Amino acid sequence: MIKIEKAGLYIHIPFCSNKCPYCDFYSVKYEKELAQNYVKRLTEEFEKYKGAEFDTVYFGGGTPSILEPQLIGNILDSAQKAFNIASNSEITIECNPSKNLEEDFRQYADYGIKRISLGMQSAVKSERLALGRRAGKEEVAKAIFDAKNAGITNISLDLMLGTPKQTLEGLNETFAFIKETDVTHISAYMLKIEENTPFYKLQNKLDLPDEDCVSDMYLKTVDALSAIGFYQYEISNFAKPNYESRHNTKYWRLIPYLGIGKSAHSFWNGRRFYYDKDFNIIDDGAGGSEEEQIMLGLRLSKGIKKSLIKRDLTPYINADYMKENGENISFTPKGFLVSNTIISKLI
Repeated sequence: MIKIEKAGLYIHIPFCSNKCPYCDFYSVKYEKELAQNYVKRLTEEFEKYKGAEFDTVYFGGGTPSILEPQLIGNILDSAQKAFNIASNSEITIECNPSKNLEEDFRQYADYGIKRISLGMQSAVKSERLALGRRAGKEEVAKAIFDAKNAGITNISLDLMLGTPKQTLEGLNETFAFIKETDVTHISAYMLKIEENTPFYKLQNKLDLPDEDCVSDMYLKTVDALSAIGFYQYEISNFAKPNYESRHNTKYWRLIPYLGIGKSAHSFWNGRRFYYDKDFNIIDDGAGGSEEEQIMLGLRLSKGIKKSLIKRDLTPYINADYMKENGENISFTPKGFLVSNTIISKLI
């Protein structure tokens, strides 16, 4: 019997205690009454999609864990009433370890949340401080311990590469921490200086590693994580066997997903659309084109069918930027570093 994969549900929680200097995601300062009103409006929006079927739910932000856990429970309860959410669903919530999450994790587990994503960025204190992160690795370690103690053992850590004060040698401390804490998933993103962020205004004063060093950091991350049991399944994501993010993988495989909340994006019924900051739905055109299949599919380590590409791939294979695997073509780690340039020439 063929298992039919369902869609993914993304819920955006746009509240933070303070804005990180590198972040350009939509968020506002947390206020209790504002958050309660937002949740009410959010759950009312569910009725527009009543009866939809999902097998992943992802709380992103912002900082979802800034909400009182009861509000997270209210959102999930409303979602389960409005939608058909599979019993084996992967339910993820992003958490900031600067908050003591011990009691929150117990309640999350009661609500059926089985996966957490912790914003660590680095285990090195000076690197975290330079990113505006208040929690140290001790707080991150405590959050990991508390989550496992509550029965949530599927734990992802976010890393950032190419950040102020970061060095190749300093990465070793972060990799040692990952090995010691025995988490199941790593997302490792290279810092991109975005407009309308404090880092954009300060970029000439930031103590940033150069481009070659950042490339070395990325390749070192791929090798170091592989050595401790993580395999790279996407350009920025690494997992222990069977612990890939089921939700995020839908984005790259063009499986439908519904995003609800301010600034949340969707690929739904063949269309792309998003919510603006006033909860208006903005149409973003048709989705799922062959170009999208190439652009998104080549983010995955298993790649795409060679038949999708009409151009000669031999130069990229010979230069060790791409590799063949049966009917598929994919990037090597070296190729991922220049993937945008290569993809622009392939489509």
